[in-house]
Amino acid sequence: MATTDDVLLHELDARGVLRLTLNDPRRRNPLSEAMLAALHTAILDAGENPAVRVVILGANGPAFSAGHDLREMTAEREAPDRGRAYFAKMMGICSTVMQAVVTCPKPVIAEVGGVAAAAGCQLVASCDMAIASEGALFNTPGVNIGLFCSTPMVAISRNVSSKHAMEMLLTGDLIPAARAEEMGLVNRVVAEADLRSATDQLAAQIATKSTYTLAVGKRAFYEQAEMTLGEAYTYASRVMVENMLAHDAEEGIGAFLEKRSPEWKDS
Repeated sequence: MATTDDVLLHELDARGVLRLTLNDPRRRNPLSEAMLAALHTAILDAGENPAVRVVILGANGPAFSAGHDLREMTAEREAPDRGRAYFAKMMGICSTVMQAVVTCPKPVIAEVGGVAAAAGCQLVASCDMAIASEGALFNTPGVNIGLFCSTPMVAISRNVSSKHAMEMLLTGDLIPAARAEEMGLVNRVVAEADLRSATDQLAAQIATKSTYTLAVGKRAFYEQAEMTLGEAYTYASRVMVENMLAHDAEEGIGAFLEKRSPEWKDS
């Protein structure tokens, strides 16, 4: 089933894989106000829709996303406050979208076949996993135009080491896909012709798991990462006890012991 929302295409298949496609290729898929609104709604809906098991976030055209729509934002400099209120609004909206990706109970996989710049790179870093084509490029070029990529920094610094993040942020250099894989920004790099099939294969594999278990695990992963070691173990132990009492854990363990395929109820 495919639907369109102008700047964002939606396609949900029988496996429960939802493909969201940024669809403003002529302008290099900027994260405009309209694009961010569409993304936010789509991610929230995916989290609540029991038919969705995994989300793929891809893009049409030669760029994944060029980041914020600078023309749209610059136009607001004509306002009496020189755009302050609008800039604050847009940074808030963008931050909300990135957090929605992280807190969405369904795994989100970025499929990157072109340039992911600034907030576009931030979007990739916010996803749970990322597959890139050999020609994909990543950068945070704000420093080159006098605007440090402070919000992209939040997501990127949670994916790569401090020195790798600072190198990206301070130089604005384009990072080839192979280097992005070495740094931990993407999971793997494949030939351009294989990008869609590789992403679909990963999504299909994850879609066979219990959505209840995936949601529990995703939430726990991000929450424990902000805790001390002791706090993380205490928290994770509580999570595992509750998980053990869930139907799907009982079913999964029983199926393993009985050497049969589990029948999930996603609960």
